[in-house]
Amino acid sequence: MGRILEGKVVAITGAGRGIGREIALLCAREGAAVVVNDPGVAQGGDGGDVGPAETTVADIVAAGGTAYANLANVADPKAAASIIEDAVQRFGRIDAVVNNAGILRDTIWHKMSYEDWTSVIDVNLTGAFNVSKAATPYFREQQSGSFIHFTSTSGLIGNLGQANYSAAKLGLVAMSQSIALDMARANVRSNCIAPFAWSRMTASIPAETPEQKKRVERMQAMSADKIAPLVAFLASDLSQDVTNQIFSVRRNEIVLFSKPRPVRSMVKLEGWTAESIAEELIPAFRPAFARADEVSAHVFPYDPV
Repeated sequence: MGRILEGKVVAITGAGRGIGREIALLCAREGAAVVVNDPGVAQGGDGGDVGPAETTVADIVAAGGTAYANLANVADPKAAASIIEDAVQRFGRIDAVVNNAGILRDTIWHKMSYEDWTSVIDVNLTGAFNVSKAATPYFREQQSGSFIHFTSTSGLIGNLGQANYSAAKLGLVAMSQSIALDMARANVRSNCIAPFAWSRMTASIPAETPEQKKRVERMQAMSADKIAPLVAFLASDLSQDVTNQIFSVRRNEIVLFSKPRPVRSMVKLEGWTAESIAEELIPAFRPAFARADEVSAHVFPYDPV
């Protein structure tokens, strides 16, 4: 098989470092022209640096690939649109959008400020909306395209101190689902990936207790380059019939997540009272309850393969 992205144009947000950089490098090796978007901000969204995006582009070009650096902040609709415009003006089209850009403002719930909330939502969720919206007219006109959104087990399962990030990442799943349904008539696909990988975004995980240290050791064993092959597949024509799915990558393991589905129901023909809910329904439902303290380590308790 030849290069699976030959002739394709792929725009990747947050592609200066970490997972995004590895995606950009692989997509370029697979033949795509790549728009490398990264404003080079700190993990919390502050500052800016042209270095990360330009370094990724230089590495792609040095390896014989084609790439262009875009420094836009995805949270700004006009700036986000420039990512897609650069793709079309420089390379003639846009075939896939990878919404990977993200920031963290981790804070325990009772200390989380409005600014902590809005800044994370603006980049992680609204930013993905902005870039996807800008690409949509081109996808509709050419009757093809692939959206690849980066969600997180923080949203799918839950995590401490990340109400803002978790909400944004689960919101991305809902947005992807709607895009997949609304754009199916235009042969446009939309899927999500929840990555497990050691990067700047996971380096803030606390490692104080033995349990936490073990969790960090597991994360450090999962390198960012392991995420890229699934992205290249979803950006290519090989994935033409794959849409509206939630994947996860954990080193050499790829997981398909279910969407929320009913797990148990109970009918009381005369109707429910608060007392009958407490006495009858909750005891019947309790064996199927999710853990109150559940995080991804409970769902994936084994070492990465």
